[in-house]
Formats: sequence, C-alpha cells, structure tokens
Amino acid sequence: MTETYFVDTNVLVYARDTTEPEKHSQARTWLKHLWANRAGRISTQVLKEYYQVVTHRLDPGLPQDQARSDIRDLLTWRPLDINAQTLEQAWFIEDRYKTSWWDALIIASAQQAGCNWLLSEDLQPGQQIENLTILNPLTTTINEATSP
Repeated sequence: MTETYFVDTNVLVYARDTTEPEKHSQARTWLKHLWANRAGRISTQVLKEYYQVVTHRLDPGLPQDQARSDIRDLLTWRPLDINAQTLEQAWFIEDRYKTSWWDALIIASAQQAGCNWLLSEDLQPGQQIENLTILNPLTTTINEATSP
C-alpha cells in the first residue's frame, strides 16, 4: 500500500513562488513525487488558502487563470471537504496539542483523509499526532523521508 501525504498550503505556494529558490525547488520535487505516485492529499481549505495567497500575496502574484488551472489539476486529488467530524477532531487536537485552530483543522483533515504524513513548513517536524507524522518537506528530501 502506498503511503499518503497530506500537503499543507505552504508547500503548494512554494512550488509556485520563485523568490526562495531552494524552497521552490524542494517543494516542486516533492509535488512531482506525489503526482507520480498518486500519493498526495489535500482539503478544500488548502485550495482556498492557496488561491488567496498566490493571487494576492505573492509578488508578483500568479495570474488568476493560472491559479485556477492549478486548482483544477489538484481537484484530481479529490480534496477532503470539511465536515462535522473534521471539526470535532480539530477541536480535540486544538485542546490536546495546543495548536492554532487552522493547524488543528489541517491535522484533522490529514487524519480524516487517512494520511501517514503531513507535509508542512509550519508545524514541528517529527511530531507524531496519533498515526500522523509531521514532516517539513522543505528541509527533508524524499529519500530521507522514505528510507527506513
């Protein structure tokens, strides 16, 4: 069975943002791997955040047509919709692990999607939250992550 990776918004953004070449390269490498292995997972929250950041916060911003095309491509990953179960799990995570609300929602989404790994620059690498392990894909290579 293929291990699955939930991708946080920042990884998708760095794959488009060329102002930090090392992070850009690492994010693109990870995304190519996830596409090739059909191992990437996201939520609708990630898609909404991605669109906002790449079209309004990046300098220069990504053209809306390109951002929309990216999102249409990512729809093939069948993004998880936030539902009552996701919210309940996020509240539990927020309370137990003292995370921010938005991080708790990402973690709950990754768990609900059945992922083994959560790729994020914003969370503590190596942290285990139940069956989910946090991994910073901008400082960890695919080989480092997949070797026993």
